[in-house]
Amino acid sequence: MSSTPRPARSASLPQRTGRQLRRAFGARHEPLARPLDRSRARAWLLTVVGGLLATALSVGGALLLFRATAPQADTDLTRLHRIDAVVTAEPNRSTAPTSRFSGGYGNRIEVEAAWTYPGATPHTGTVEASGPPTVGGVVQVWVDPAGNATDPPLDRTALAVSAACTGAGALLALSALIAFALRLRLSALNRRAETGWTAEWARLEPLWSGRAGHRREE
Repeated sequence: MSSTPRPARSASLPQRTGRQLRRAFGARHEPLARPLDRSRARAWLLTVVGGLLATALSVGGALLLFRATAPQADTDLTRLHRIDAVVTAEPNRSTAPTSRFSGGYGNRIEVEAAWTYPGATPHTGTVEASGPPTVGGVVQVWVDPAGNATDPPLDRTALAVSAACTGAGALLALSALIAFALRLRLSALNRRAETGWTAEWARLEPLWSGRAGHRREE
């Protein structure tokens, strides 16, 4: 009783990866494998290794960047203080920046204000306020220990997002370079294979077609 042969099972990903690694290192005995096949396997192997290294460098760089800037955020939180300031003059509506969202929270208007920080002399200056402030209204400003208005402290969440974006950008750039190098290498190997195939065909085609025997008879 004849049985229908079962189709061969396709190799799993670890098996295919193992074959490619053995081929790249020349440890896999394949009578039909050409040196070009091993060169292609090595090119892909180097690409995978390069991708892993690029990922490690990008993640490590992002972590180092965050660790280098996070202490400054902690220092700012303890050094800077947020206090109330009193608006002393109406903002100049002709130069005040407007938001593309009507009445949105993104409106920031520069106004003249006065404030006093405990232990410091009274201060006046131009500060940013949200919404349409009025004279006598209260706005909040960040000040340093001397009572001078300053930028808000750094935010750890914003620093983490910035570091992650920097790492992602570095990874994309390195991946593009690795992919470009792989493409150049494979193109060179394909050109070498085509040149070798053309030379072999020019040598074997007369024998295969029988034209070589006709030439000898002539």
